[in-house]
Formats: sequence, C-alpha cells, structure tokens
Amino acid sequence: MKCFIGLGNPGKQYELNRHNVGFMALDRFAEKWGITTFQNKNKALQAEGVVNGTKVYLLKPMTYMNLSGESMRAFLDFYKAKLEDVVIVYDDMDTAFGQIRLRYQGSPGGHNGIKSIIQHGGTQTFDRIRIGINRPAPGFNIADYVLSNFTKEEMKSIGEVLDLTCDAMAFSLTNSFEKTMAKFNK
Repeated sequence: MKCFIGLGNPGKQYELNRHNVGFMALDRFAEKWGITTFQNKNKALQAEGVVNGTKVYLLKPMTYMNLSGESMRAFLDFYKAKLEDVVIVYDDMDTAFGQIRLRYQGSPGGHNGIKSIIQHGGTQTFDRIRIGINRPAPGFNIADYVLSNFTKEEMKSIGEVLDLTCDAMAFSLTNSFEKTMAKFNK
C-alpha cells in the first residue's frame, strides 16, 4: 500500500496556483491510471486504485495548506498505516521550474504544508517529491507568488513536469525510494 499526498488549497480560485501543483500532479496521476472517483474522507478528497499491482491512495487535503498534516494524520490513523507508506508531493521554490527533486528527509524550508506534515508525523524523515516552481524576483512577496497562477508560458510546459512527477510516483511503487531518487534526481 502506498499513499501519495498532494499538497494544495481547496477551491476553484486556487486551482492553477503554483502552490497547488501537488493537487495537479495527483489529478494527472489519477487520469493516467484510471482512478476516477475522489470522495470526502480523512479531511481530504481521497481516491484509491491499483497501480502496478500496488494498492494506491491519492489524498488531496481539504484543510488548506497550513493544516495539511491533519489530513495525513487522519489517513494514517484510519488505515493504521505508517509514514513509510506515504509520499508527499508539493511545490518547491528552491527547485527550478521544469524539474523535480526527490528527498526522504529535510527541514520544511519555509513551506507551511511541510511544517504541518512534520508536526503531525513527528519527524522530518518521509519520502517527498518536490516540484520546482522557481523563486520569485527579489522584493516580490512569497505568499503572493505561490498563490499566483502559473504564467501562460509555464502552462505550456507544466504537463511535461506533471508527467515526469507521475513517472516517479509510478516507479516508486515497484522500486525503493533510494532507487527512485537515483533515477529521477537529475
């Protein structure tokens, strides 16, 4: 069993925000693997399916970004799952747009969703796929930047980034996370 938790904010107004690329990745993965129904469960929109012979849960927390860990904790408690069964998929300003970076530990780096995951998971050690969104220009408010939509130019290539993320997610189902990092961290 594996649970992918994509971080983002609920609501139409946030749909194409940089901060919602975790939701976008889960939607793309669901589409690719024929996972069709998301239901309200565990403070999230949750879907499940079988991918490469593995039971997969997709979780999009509906708690807003800063409380994402509440949804993860509800999932872990309900299914009596372990944090080792979870991969967090989220936006990262320190990774270049068009790239992904996989890690299995680290600080939140100012990301409030990750702060909440660490708080509710009790550790900084968990598998994560960071999707690059670049840093804003100097002087630009970070909150305004992450809550702004991708540019038209970025939207032209976001599909490739989401496909790469989906490939890493699928690969991680049949390979160790270390092997997945070696393959997808370029």
